Amino acid sequence: MSVDPPQPYASRWQRIREDEWPPLGEVVRGMPPGLVLVLALPCLWCLTVPLLLGYWSARTARRIARRIFPVRPEGYVEDAALLRVQRVRAWVGLLMSVAVLAAFGDFEDVEEAQVQITLRLFLTPWGALLSAVVVVALFFCAARPGTRRAMRTNLWPAGRSALWYFGAWSLIPLFAVVAFQTMGWLAPNRFEGGSGLLLGVFLLFVFFALWTPFWWLVYFVGFSSGPALRHAFNLTALHAALPALVTAVLVWVFAFFGLATGGLPPGPVPLAVCAFLGGPLSVTALAWWEIHRLRRHGVQWRTEPPPCTTTP
Repeated sequence: MSVDPPQPYASRWQRIREDEWPPLGEVVRGMPPGLVLVLALPCLWCLTVPLLLGYWSARTARRIARRIFPVRPEGYVEDAALLRVQRVRAWVGLLMSVAVLAAFGDFEDVEEAQVQITLRLFLTPWGALLSAVVVVALFFCAARPGTRRAMRTNLWPAGRSALWYFGAWSLIPLFAVVAFQTMGWLAPNRFEGGSGLLLGVFLLFVFFALWTPFWWLVYFVGFSSGPALRHAFNLTALHAALPALVTAVLVWVFAFFGLATGGLPPGPVPLAVCAFLGGPLSVTALAWWEIHRLRRHGVQWRTEPPPCTTTP
């Protein structure tokens, strides 16, 4: 009888990131019996029910997010060397930004950096969408007439996935407002004279019924954001080079946006200019290198249209 060797931590973490999460029943069956009995006590239901609903919401949202935005979509070419360089560039950029802020910045610069980070978190999906529209439009103009019909066919799945993402993003504040308004209207003082236990159970049920869809949307956007922005809303099916082009355009848009709202980074002018241009130029260089390496996998800028076959 052979026993499987224990998996290293990196492999387990990779499985959690890429594989399907186990169903809720399997998770409960895998718990120690004593822990299950303790969590089943009525006095702990205020902890058990949110945990169970939270895991169910996260698992279903993640499954649908991976179905719409797969980690390796159609047309994606994985390059291990490129991924390593991109990670190194991201860490170096972060360390350089922190070093410049720590050496030359003051309290106002730290607050400005926090505001810029918050704005970018909210504006990055919309900026990526606008950048993708511009890049795809230019790509259509540069394509040969015979390939545009096939490109339009491959463009529809990307547009549909973008509608899913931004639809969920737009519904999050709507569900939050509805939940807050409903819970305010169902305040306990509106049910004077009712049974305390029944009222508590009813309000708890309404609370979970209102907030579970909200958190499901939050989980969906959270699990979708990484693959959606990394692959430019599945535009790799249209052309493998489009995500790199969208990223290059997006980083320049945010660079000039930050320059217009917050000015140059702190420090001497030559160093501030280098810090301002370093990020966009390095991302653009990596995007160009990625496109160059895609040629090794047979990806060309302009592909020939499929030959027209006629029956004699």
